[in-house]
Amino acid sequence: MTSEMKRYSELILRTTLESRFKYAMLGGEVGFATFGHDRHLNQRFYQSYEWKKVRDEVIIRDRGCDLGIPGFEIHDKVLVHHMNPIKVADLKEFNPDVLNPEYLICVSPRTHNAIHFGDEKQLPRPFVERRPGDTKLW
Repeated sequence: MTSEMKRYSELILRTTLESRFKYAMLGGEVGFATFGHDRHLNQRFYQSYEWKKVRDEVIIRDRGCDLGIPGFEIHDKVLVHHMNPIKVADLKEFNPDVLNPEYLICVSPRTHNAIHFGDEKQLPRPFVERRPGDTKLW
Protein backbone atom coordinates (compact mmCIF):
# COMPACT_ATOMS: atom_id res chain seq x y z
CA MET A 1 0.00 0.00 0.00
CA THR A 2 1.20 3.51 -0.75
CA SER A 3 2.12 6.52 1.35
CA GLU A 4 -1.09 8.24 0.14
CA MET A 5 -3.24 5.89 2.17
CA LYS A 6 -6.28 7.23 3.97
CA ARG A 7 -5.84 7.05 7.73
CA TYR A 8 -8.15 7.09 10.72
CA SER A 9 -5.86 9.57 12.49
CA GLU A 10 -6.42 12.02 9.60
CA LEU A 11 -10.13 11.26 9.24
CA ILE A 12 -10.93 12.15 12.87
CA LEU A 13 -9.44 15.62 12.43
CA ARG A 14 -12.54 16.37 10.33
CA THR A 15 -15.44 17.20 12.62
CA THR A 16 -18.55 16.79 10.44
CA LEU A 17 -20.08 13.74 8.79
CA GLU A 18 -19.88 15.47 5.41
CA SER A 19 -16.18 16.31 5.70
CA ARG A 20 -15.34 12.77 6.87
CA PHE A 21 -17.41 11.39 4.00
CA LYS A 22 -15.51 13.50 1.45
CA TYR A 23 -12.22 12.22 2.88
CA ALA A 24 -13.38 8.58 2.77
CA MET A 25 -15.17 8.71 -0.60
CA LEU A 26 -13.90 6.26 -3.22
CA GLY A 27 -16.05 7.10 -6.24
CA GLY A 28 -16.36 3.52 -7.50
CA GLU A 29 -18.44 2.16 -10.31
CA VAL A 30 -21.59 0.10 -9.81
CA GLY A 31 -20.98 -3.50 -10.83
CA PHE A 32 -17.18 -3.25 -10.75
CA ALA A 33 -15.90 -6.55 -9.35
CA THR A 34 -13.07 -5.98 -6.87
CA PHE A 35 -12.12 -9.64 -6.48
CA GLY A 36 -13.72 -11.31 -9.51
CA HIS A 37 -12.98 -15.04 -9.54
CA ASP A 38 -10.85 -14.64 -6.38
CA ARG A 39 -13.93 -13.73 -4.32
CA HIS A 40 -13.32 -16.79 -2.12
CA LEU A 41 -10.24 -15.02 -0.67
CA ASN A 42 -12.34 -12.04 0.33
CA GLN A 43 -15.05 -14.23 1.87
CA ARG A 44 -12.53 -16.34 3.79
CA PHE A 45 -10.84 -13.19 5.11
CA TYR A 46 -14.10 -11.75 6.46
CA GLN A 47 -14.86 -15.02 8.27
CA SER A 48 -11.44 -15.19 9.95
CA TYR A 49 -10.88 -14.87 13.69
CA GLU A 50 -8.33 -12.07 13.09
CA TRP A 51 -10.82 -9.96 11.10
CA LYS A 52 -13.64 -10.48 13.60
CA LYS A 53 -11.34 -9.46 16.45
CA VAL A 54 -10.16 -6.21 14.82
CA ARG A 55 -13.71 -5.49 13.61
CA ASP A 56 -14.96 -5.62 17.21
CA GLU A 57 -12.12 -3.32 18.33
CA VAL A 58 -13.02 -0.75 15.67
CA ILE A 59 -16.72 -0.83 16.59
CA ILE A 60 -15.80 -0.22 20.24
CA ARG A 61 -13.36 2.57 19.32
CA ASP A 62 -15.97 4.32 17.12
CA ARG A 63 -18.78 3.60 19.61
CA GLY A 64 -20.85 2.19 16.75
CA CYS A 65 -21.23 5.64 15.20
CA ASP A 66 -21.33 6.34 11.48
CA LEU A 67 -17.86 7.50 10.39
CA GLY A 68 -17.08 7.69 14.13
CA ILE A 69 -19.24 10.82 14.62
CA PRO A 70 -21.09 10.96 17.98
CA GLY A 71 -24.80 11.50 17.43
CA PHE A 72 -24.80 9.31 14.31
CA GLU A 73 -25.23 5.98 16.07
CA ILE A 74 -25.84 3.06 13.72
CA HIS A 75 -29.05 1.29 14.68
CA ASP A 76 -28.90 -1.53 12.16
CA LYS A 77 -25.92 -3.43 10.75
CA VAL A 78 -22.55 -1.87 11.59
CA LEU A 79 -20.03 -2.27 8.78
CA VAL A 80 -16.30 -1.81 9.28
CA HIS A 81 -15.01 -0.18 6.12
CA HIS A 82 -11.49 -0.39 4.70
CA MET A 83 -10.68 3.22 3.83
CA ASN A 84 -8.12 1.88 1.36
CA PRO A 85 -9.66 -0.87 -0.78
CA ILE A 86 -8.01 -4.24 -0.29
CA LYS A 87 -6.69 -6.12 -3.27
CA VAL A 88 -6.18 -9.80 -4.01
CA ALA A 89 -2.43 -9.39 -3.44
CA ASP A 90 -3.07 -7.91 0.03
CA LEU A 91 -4.79 -11.14 1.08
CA LYS A 92 -2.49 -13.55 -0.77
CA GLU A 93 0.63 -11.89 0.65
CA PHE A 94 -0.88 -11.35 4.13
CA ASN A 95 -0.49 -7.57 4.14
CA PRO A 96 -0.86 -6.54 7.83
CA ASP A 97 -2.50 -3.25 6.80
CA VAL A 98 -5.80 -5.05 6.12
CA LEU A 99 -6.07 -5.68 9.88
CA ASN A 100 -4.74 -2.31 11.04
CA PRO A 101 -7.43 -0.16 12.77
CA GLU A 102 -5.65 2.94 11.44
CA TYR A 103 -7.16 2.12 8.03
CA LEU A 104 -10.66 1.13 9.23
CA ILE A 105 -13.84 3.03 10.18
CA CYS A 106 -17.41 2.15 11.20
CA VAL A 107 -20.11 2.99 8.68
CA SER A 108 -23.79 2.30 8.16
CA PRO A 109 -24.80 0.34 5.03
CA ARG A 110 -26.18 3.58 3.56
CA THR A 111 -22.94 5.49 4.14
CA HIS A 112 -20.90 2.54 2.87
CA ASN A 113 -22.82 2.57 -0.41
CA ALA A 114 -22.42 6.35 -0.66
CA ILE A 115 -18.66 6.06 -0.11
CA HIS A 116 -18.33 3.53 -2.91
CA PHE A 117 -20.93 4.66 -5.43
CA GLY A 118 -22.76 7.81 -4.43
CA ASP A 119 -22.64 11.27 -3.06
CA GLU A 120 -23.32 13.08 0.19
CA LYS A 121 -27.07 13.30 -0.54
CA GLN A 122 -27.24 9.64 0.51
CA LEU A 123 -25.77 10.31 3.96
CA PRO A 124 -27.93 10.02 7.07
CA ARG A 125 -29.21 13.29 8.50
CA PRO A 126 -28.99 14.25 12.18
CA PHE A 127 -32.00 13.59 14.37
CA VAL A 128 -34.23 16.64 14.78
CA GLU A 129 -36.28 16.62 17.94
CA ARG A 130 -39.96 17.43 17.38
CA ARG A 131 -41.55 20.37 19.20
CA PRO A 132 -45.16 21.38 19.69
CA GLY A 133 -46.44 23.35 16.71
CA ASP A 134 -43.61 22.43 14.32
CA THR A 135 -46.06 20.85 11.86
CA LYS A 136 -48.41 23.82 11.54
CA LEU A 137 -48.75 25.11 8.00
CA TRP A 138 -49.10 28.73 9.08
